[in-house]
Amino acid sequence: GFSAGGMMKNESVIPDFIYDNETDTLSLNSKGIPSLNVSREYIQMLEDFKGNPKNRTKNMRESIQFTKQKLDRAKIFIDAIKQRENTLLMVMRTIINFQKEFFKEEDESNLKPLTMREVSEVADCDISTVSRVVSSKYIQTNAGIYSLKEFFSVKFNTESGEEVSSRKIKVILKEIINSEDKTKPLSDGEISKKLAERGLLVARRTVAKYREQMSIPVGRIRKEL
Repeated sequence: GFSAGGMMKNESVIPDFIYDNETDTLSLNSKGIPSLNVSREYIQMLEDFKGNPKNRTKNMRESIQFTKQKLDRAKIFIDAIKQRENTLLMVMRTIINFQKEFFKEEDESNLKPLTMREVSEVADCDISTVSRVVSSKYIQTNAGIYSLKEFFSVKFNTESGEEVSSRKIKVILKEIINSEDKTKPLSDGEISKKLAERGLLVARRTVAKYREQMSIPVGRIRKEL
């Protein structure tokens, strides 16, 4: 259910967001979820109680107050749900704006280095809010379904000072391994040197970590006779 690069595609999960790359339209996946509203009957009941002079007894005043409290709590709950939806959309839109190149081409090598703190600063919300939004949530695009966590990665600096995401490092690392001589597969140290030749300064231990994350075995196991 996972692509080789780690991005989730066509996995049997229900996406939380739906994004149309062509029209740049973002929405919450609210399919099957009914809209919340306060029953008009209860609102009318309260208005009738309050407008009828016969209801100005102590018991009726208590009933009116009880009904009003319940209606107010229902409205507060509905407002909280709407606020949550707005927050979800705001955070997701911020992520899309940061990763415009990826969402345009859906090429993992176009993913930019991104942290939750950067998103929280632009979205003007607490970093813990971003963490909750990102946790276990997915977005559906025209090309497939992706985990929101995959849009965040640490950054590396090239020799020219350009910032490159760890996702792009993994893509290039895989390209190097795919093009190696399988009778003499490259060691992690040699892969690190190959990356350096491209201006990417990545330590051998980092190469080993990323290789393991992509389920690529060590050189001696990749060897073909």
